[in-house]
Amino acid sequence: MPDYKEMYLTLFRATEQAINLLIAAQQTCEDMYVNASADNLSALPSTPDAEEK
Repeated sequence: MPDYKEMYLTLFRATEQAINLLIAAQQTCEDMYVNASADNLSALPSTPDAEEK
């Protein structure tokens, strides 16, 4: 019989690691943005949504 508790805990741990990895990547990108010089920042052109066409 499968060990459902161990299966659940394995999935839970992997999910927690994935979330923490994404949080760390977001924080790194936020730091890069905040520390970038003003002349390196530029606005991207916006594209209209499908509803606005």
